[in-house]
Amino acid sequence: MHKKLVAICLSFPVVPLIFFVSIQSLTYRELSPPECRLTKWELPISLKTSDIQKQTSPLPLLSLQQPLFPCCEDDKSCLDEQIWGENGKSPDKKGLLMAVDRSLQYLQTKSAASAYQGYKVPGITHERVIKSLRRFRQLLLTYKSAAELNAAIAKEFIFYQSIGKDTQGTVLFTAYYEPLYAASRTPTPEYRYPIYRLPPNLKSWQKPHPTRLELEGTDGLQGAKGKLRGLELFWFRDRLEPYIIQIQGSARLQLPDGRQTTVGYAGNTAYEYKSIGRELANDGKLPLEGMTMPKILNYFQKHPQELNVYIPRDPSFVFFQENHGAPATGSISVPLVAERSIATDKSLMPPGALALIRADFPLIETNGKIERRIVSRYVLDQDTGGAIKGTGRVDYFLGTGKQAGDRAGLTVSNGQLYYLLLKP
Repeated sequence: MHKKLVAICLSFPVVPLIFFVSIQSLTYRELSPPECRLTKWELPISLKTSDIQKQTSPLPLLSLQQPLFPCCEDDKSCLDEQIWGENGKSPDKKGLLMAVDRSLQYLQTKSAASAYQGYKVPGITHERVIKSLRRFRQLLLTYKSAAELNAAIAKEFIFYQSIGKDTQGTVLFTAYYEPLYAASRTPTPEYRYPIYRLPPNLKSWQKPHPTRLELEGTDGLQGAKGKLRGLELFWFRDRLEPYIIQIQGSARLQLPDGRQTTVGYAGNTAYEYKSIGRELANDGKLPLEGMTMPKILNYFQKHPQELNVYIPRDPSFVFFQENHGAPATGSISVPLVAERSIATDKSLMPPGALALIRADFPLIETNGKIERRIVSRYVLDQDTGGAIKGTGRVDYFLGTGKQAGDRAGLTVSNGQLYYLLLKP
């Protein structure tokens, strides 16, 4: 699906609804002694940064000689307890199994085999990724607790860690989701702001492509006067909603007759995304420190006329197709699973592979409030995004609707990314 994806404030993509959020460092709340804190989840001390930096093109992933879990004794943040139900939330083992099966489905395709030809990390092959997923699936069905699963994985799997954005394993995590909006198939006085189908002649458009301002005008209502005429797909009440869909790359729509449908990414113009959150900060309208999506939305609710100032500053533009209720789909053409699918740079990371992420995420507590906690999650690498570039970026799919959007808008933190492969 992805999108134009992610952080509205960080850069362009198919990933989160954060227009700009300050990055919070990981704290060590309720963790084990110092020797077992997150530093133990970073690259081995024996691997010197200078050695990586000397390489013209360093490998994106490095195999760890020792499993990580022995350092996690009595440290629940090292366990993926969500599989069996955590913090009052229902178990999602079925969702994780579904994500595994969808990756296995992708890995049977010719495109998957092609993607792994010449993959630059020694030892990570198409066949090994398939075997690893099949074995992980067996373990998931066999064991009854997160601790038992970790012990089995430590025995049978090798961890390959992303070198991150700093060659020390630090990865920036953001999140994305599928919005749910009211929409109409026809324009009305209430539903005025459209999203558009992919122009059939887009490949023949002269470059540089028309900017967003040139395509839809300052007010977002001028598309019928130019190249977008006749390409309208759905109409919305609020100008911000079509724009957010362009950021997220997909949406679920509630139609006036009570039925629902979905739309997904179909293509985009040849421009990089320009953050309107950053633009607000640059103009002194909102402080950069502590900027979150709720603050952005609150600003535009108080100053709706300024949408016509800031949205046109982003030259990029995304087109859509109707998916008739099908769920949000990742770049490997399989449906995404909430909290079990991630997006990475597919020029560097193994598509469809099993991964483990560990970072500080906003979670909904039993009292309904959103709190931040360091957690570990088994995930499948099933998507990509225009803003998800390099070894130091992951976008985490959080699902559909407002609750997922609220969490996505607060997700921005540093953590670690590992891929799990069976021992040879």
